[in-house]
Amino acid sequence: MSGNAGKANIGVVGLAVMGSNLARNLASREGNTVAILNRSYEKTQKLLDEHPEAGFLPARDYEEFAATLAKPRTAIIMVKAGRGTDAVIDELVRVFEPGDIIVDGGNALFTDTIRREKAVRETGINFVGAGISGGEEGALNGPSIMPGGSAEAWQTLGPILRSIAAVAEGEPCVTHVGTDGAGHFVKMIHNGIEYADMQLIAEAYDLIRRGTGKSPAEIADIFAEWNRGELESYLIEITAEVLRQTDPATGEPLVDVILDQAGAKGTGAWTVQTALDLGVPVSGIAEAVFARSLSSKPAQRAAAAELPGPDGTFDIHDADAFVEDVRQALYASKIIAYSQGFDAIVAGAEQYGWDIKKGDIAAIWRGGCIIRAQFLNRITEAYAADPGLVALVTAPYFADAVTRTQQAWRRVVVAAAEAGIPSPAFSSSLAYYDGLRADRLPAALVQGQRDFFGAHTYKRIDREGTFHTLWSGDRSEVSAVDTH
Repeated sequence: MSGNAGKANIGVVGLAVMGSNLARNLASREGNTVAILNRSYEKTQKLLDEHPEAGFLPARDYEEFAATLAKPRTAIIMVKAGRGTDAVIDELVRVFEPGDIIVDGGNALFTDTIRREKAVRETGINFVGAGISGGEEGALNGPSIMPGGSAEAWQTLGPILRSIAAVAEGEPCVTHVGTDGAGHFVKMIHNGIEYADMQLIAEAYDLIRRGTGKSPAEIADIFAEWNRGELESYLIEITAEVLRQTDPATGEPLVDVILDQAGAKGTGAWTVQTALDLGVPVSGIAEAVFARSLSSKPAQRAAAAELPGPDGTFDIHDADAFVEDVRQALYASKIIAYSQGFDAIVAGAEQYGWDIKKGDIAAIWRGGCIIRAQFLNRITEAYAADPGLVALVTAPYFADAVTRTQQAWRRVVVAAAEAGIPSPAFSSSLAYYDGLRADRLPAALVQGQRDFFGAHTYKRIDREGTFHTLWSGDRSEVSAVDTH
């Protein structure tokens, strides 16, 4: 190993804000020496000038970068997902050797990661797709990290990632999720849950403001109070901060000055598209994605502004009671969002052959990531008690929580509908819950319709087999279908 003396044990390619912060985080941990490379050397030099204490080993090209790294060489790519990632991978494959490790720390689509891992594996080089959550602050101070890839790569990579991950209750927020694209798959689901969580919080704010007339600053105090209870989470915490902010230019609450058109980076849509392919209902996440899409259709919204309906205002006789109802509705809907997200993780693991431990995923989401929340401990406990849990919402803790909150949940959804206030995430979450617990669904009629117009067949409740009806007006004939 003497050939490794004075070399870096980890390298970072791509020195935009996320890459720079991750490199600084790595360099600040004992035992790490960090090599850095950027397409334009100006950014490399800027990082060197601003943080001489980090002891970075800079490189001007890929050959120098590879020569700077100790074997097995390990490099984390922090560039924009897409063709840029493929270009960097090609360059690293050119200068790396079998046994070296390439890590994609961007927000790649997991199917791209599966493709890349298969191609890189043929060269003898390990490829790891790693979801990194926590934004710029997390990258610098400790993110939640979700790496996939081979067990061989994890042996080298694990100690490095544990050194920089967030810590929750004494445990680093990183685990080997599974092979090839498993890490990016779980990060995608994380982001889908994040979409739902944010939309639910926004709906809660909207209902309280319209129903009680409270100012954003007053609602900020409500969220701050909620953050001391079972809703304690990073998103609730920052919501209070956003609502307290005053716009210096106008003196108005900043939330009233921000254009009500929400942007998206695509991971929420990927979650919904993937869930559709897997046959998993993630209606709360889907409605959160659709709500952002609807908000960004100003021409349609302007054209529909004069359509009839309630004006979005309503009088609440007991403001405190209504606020408490909204809190309970938010908690119940949040449980559904996580339950749907973990359903998707279970289905994805089955489809792609990943051994994903659900309790471990909940544990690494307790710190560093955007959806970190108090009740993730309860999810870890639920899967520890029953690893084969068929739906998170049926675990005793969550079933009890929904039992005590559902009347408030229903009152809020009714109040929103009567006032004409859109609450798609609250409403769809409740509809999903009721659909899940229904003893019989109208899907029987749908199957009859499908058989009528397309001879798609159906199954019966009273005997085995597959059946088709010869539909003919007032008379019909039922026949069993030979499926062999």
